[in-house]
Amino acid sequence: MAHAQELEHDLVGELPDIAFNVASVEGRELEHVQAAVRSGHLSSGGDFARRSAEVLAADTGSAEVLMTTSCTAALELSAMLMDLQEGDTVIVPSFTFTSTGLAFARQGAGLLFCDIEPDTLGLDPAHLATLLDEHVRAVVIVHYAGVACDVQGIRDVLAEWPEVRLVEDNAHGLFGTWRGEPLGSLGRYATLSFHETKNFVCGEGGALLLNDPEDVDRARVLYDKGTNRHAFMLGQVDKYTWKDTGSSFGLSDVLAAYLLGQLEQREAVQAKRQRVSERYAAALAPYADELGFEVMRVPEDRGAAHHMFYVLLSHRDRRNDVLELMRKAGVQATFHYQPLHTSDAGRSFAVRPTDCPVSQDVSERLLRLPFHNNLSDPDLDRVVASFLEASTVTLPER
Repeated sequence: MAHAQELEHDLVGELPDIAFNVASVEGRELEHVQAAVRSGHLSSGGDFARRSAEVLAADTGSAEVLMTTSCTAALELSAMLMDLQEGDTVIVPSFTFTSTGLAFARQGAGLLFCDIEPDTLGLDPAHLATLLDEHVRAVVIVHYAGVACDVQGIRDVLAEWPEVRLVEDNAHGLFGTWRGEPLGSLGRYATLSFHETKNFVCGEGGALLLNDPEDVDRARVLYDKGTNRHAFMLGQVDKYTWKDTGSSFGLSDVLAAYLLGQLEQREAVQAKRQRVSERYAAALAPYADELGFEVMRVPEDRGAAHHMFYVLLSHRDRRNDVLELMRKAGVQATFHYQPLHTSDAGRSFAVRPTDCPVSQDVSERLLRLPFHNNLSDPDLDRVVASFLEASTVTLPER
């Protein structure tokens, strides 16, 4: 690692670290938070939650949008809507965050882990076709990095299984599209995340999008702690009582107020993030073959949500060396998911073992570059330079 030590000496200077993520105020967030506090309504079900939900419903065409405390909570609510029984199975990608599987395991379902395809890192339709059987109740897809997975391929496979529900874990994909259709509108249920690492943030928050009107009434009961409170508020019943199972899912109106300020700036935010994506792609693509790495791809029929930018190195050790060198140079790059099918919990919740070689391979080679709304041109240039120099140093001798 003599070359690495020389690179460390060259790159470390007086410049501050370039953070992997920085959540930024983009509009009227603080003004809205003050208004929420002054209104006296701090809990869920307030005006700012309603207005945020209206923005999301207008984009996706969803029958109902329920603002939740997190994307995890939204996934748990979707799992509750399925009334999962012993022996039921849910298929989830292995390459995803734990919540994608946890929400369904928590409701008693067994899991089957599906591999991903290499172009978008989304669920692989060919592997999915081998996993489906009479026990499968749902398939969960993830639009990794805000790029739609092979939706048509998945629909073709599920055409023979009409009772299987499609769930979109759309934590990365708000305002992305597949063939012109909004991500979040493609499954029976879809979930969103407003965690501080996402495009639109409120610290912690999420939403459940209901795309089948038949689900709305029961979802409202589960959302309101098992009561018909929503029907009462609409004047449909003269009192509300306990009707079903449920939990406390609602997003505080203070957080919803902050979120609304972000959503109001959605065009500006997405333009900023698109600029970062395009600058990375333009700067790195010319060196990919020479330096032995792959740049993330966006198929022509997908509109990217610009959630992140990643590259794939040639093997795990090289990826780790590049990460170490970039961090020593003050650039906070990182890796991503460890495959769920190899985890202790994944093995315990799985109905049976499955092979997910692409998930394993991608997990070992993927490197995420710093990505946030207001990365400056000099910082972007510095990220690119540090990656290219680290990639050059770690390039195997020929």
